[in-house]
Amino acid sequence: MHKKLTHLKHSILANDLMSYIYDNIQSDINMDEMANNFSISKCHFHKIFKEQTGMAIYETIKSIRLQKASNILITNKYSNISEIANMCGYSSQTSFIRAFKQRFSQTPTYWRKGGYKEYSNKIINAATKNKKPSIDFYNLEQNLIKVKPRMAYYIRQKGYSANYKQTWEKLKAWVYSNDIKEYEQIGIYHDNPTLTPLEECNYVACIVPKDENLRLSQTNLPQLEIQECLCITFKIECLHEDILLLIQWVYHEWLPTSGYETITIPSYIIKENEDFSSSNNIIKGIYHVPVRYV
Repeated sequence: MHKKLTHLKHSILANDLMSYIYDNIQSDINMDEMANNFSISKCHFHKIFKEQTGMAIYETIKSIRLQKASNILITNKYSNISEIANMCGYSSQTSFIRAFKQRFSQTPTYWRKGGYKEYSNKIINAATKNKKPSIDFYNLEQNLIKVKPRMAYYIRQKGYSANYKQTWEKLKAWVYSNDIKEYEQIGIYHDNPTLTPLEECNYVACIVPKDENLRLSQTNLPQLEIQECLCITFKIECLHEDILLLIQWVYHEWLPTSGYETITIPSYIIKENEDFSSSNNIIKGIYHVPVRYV
């Protein structure tokens, strides 16, 4: 029992740190401050995180920053490279360019001029086997909304694959255990799966109980805040394999000519049909893309 509780505690700690990194990726993330915030020694912090995620903390921070930058370079055409570097936590443009080239084998300038297309298409074609989408994205119903902040219980999954169904089944069991009647199901794409190898993507499956005062009997899941922001939404009803193509279309075609720019808050889907493990492979819901007005 003690071993199980220790593992649970370490898992929640690592997940909380990941959420902290994503929420503060634009700032200078100081390990001493983080360790102090979580009331743990820096050495023990590093050890727990490496055991739980398989990666060192600084490697994770660097990877997330570059993934965010790769996305913003495409959509934010009015921001220069130095501004984008700063948005993603780099104080030096030179160090950003060096790190970006090491990660993507391209300079940020070349990437921005179209190099991202070849990089993305390799990922998409390998995942979809060159299939065409089952819906016309240009005909999707769109809206501009301001979403309110809310707390979510979640399970984080490394790798965007068919295993996500098992993740949602675990969440479904947690919902039943707590007798939660009304809730939202939200799938967060922390890393853009059209620019990040799918096995490296961080996908987060969330449950948001609609009753904020609900007393839970099983609270062994970590929590994160879905932040308040401005969002462009797309109403979807499509096959699961269409989602990668949808995300690629939104970020590579729609956003660059929309008059909006993306920010570091990740996109997500709020599900409308019963659950993500549906056997008919249909996803019905609202895709949210956090943006800012140019």
